[in-house]
Amino acid sequence: MTGDVVTTPDSEMRGLVRYLPRTLRPFALLARFDRPIGWWLLYWPGAWGLLLAGGLREAWPLLLWLLLGAIAMRGAGCVYNDIVDRDLDALVERTRNRPLVSGAASVKAAWIWLGALCLVGLVVLLQLPPLAASIALGSLAPVAAYPFMKRITWWPQAWLGIVFSWALLVGWTAVTGRVEGPMFLLYGGSIAWVVGYDTIYALQDVEDDALIGVRSSARRMGSHVRGGVALFYALALALWAGAFWIARPDVLALVTLVPMAVHLGWQVMTLKVGAGTDALAKFRSNRFAGLLMALACAVVGNAGL
Repeated sequence: MTGDVVTTPDSEMRGLVRYLPRTLRPFALLARFDRPIGWWLLYWPGAWGLLLAGGLREAWPLLLWLLLGAIAMRGAGCVYNDIVDRDLDALVERTRNRPLVSGAASVKAAWIWLGALCLVGLVVLLQLPPLAASIALGSLAPVAAYPFMKRITWWPQAWLGIVFSWALLVGWTAVTGRVEGPMFLLYGGSIAWVVGYDTIYALQDVEDDALIGVRSSARRMGSHVRGGVALFYALALALWAGAFWIARPDVLALVTLVPMAVHLGWQVMTLKVGAGTDALAKFRSNRFAGLLMALACAVVGNAGL
């Protein structure tokens, strides 16, 4: 890595956020409403689970509920993360303008905002069947532990994968009412995908992270980061192929993964490791990758419609 890495501030007055009253803007920024990429990345695995399980026709309203839940709970997770990490955020160039660090919002107000977002999540939870709802509740412990992972492991991205892929288990069981093998393969692939794209994201902070002792997969991989990301993306594709084959043992089912494979390959081949702006652009492109995977799941899981 070089000292020429350019980072994009984590809190930006973008989109509808700029039109909010000044008193509300800090809370929108705390929940990252200016950065919708986060809720899309949280949402897509849930949609994959629902679609591959065959829920497109009868359970499609849950796709909308899962999106609302992703927006609310991603926001809640960001607020909680900022409360826990406010001292570290002050030391990192990309995060030093976050509302709790800058003083634009108080810690007490942030806790209240966190509670309000969780209430929205509760409304979504009540729309789920009992098994799916109980699995959704099970995510609270890993979510609460996530902000501390960067202090104790070189692989906080793997923990993020566990958290950000959890909705997949919810989407699948909401349709089938059962815990099944393809679900776990799909889930494992999603974890590997998250490790890959969040390693790319972490490239923005490697120098600051090294100075303050924060660990990440990007720092652990070092000069081999492109190969490491490629390995995790390949693992994701292999696990997804296994899930697709069990769900529909047909070569054509595997063909639906080709667009996703091409996109992930493009990310790896064109990644500029020393450029923070490129890393952010590649990270954000995973919103489109999630859509490609959703289309594949819809085709394979609902081929009989």
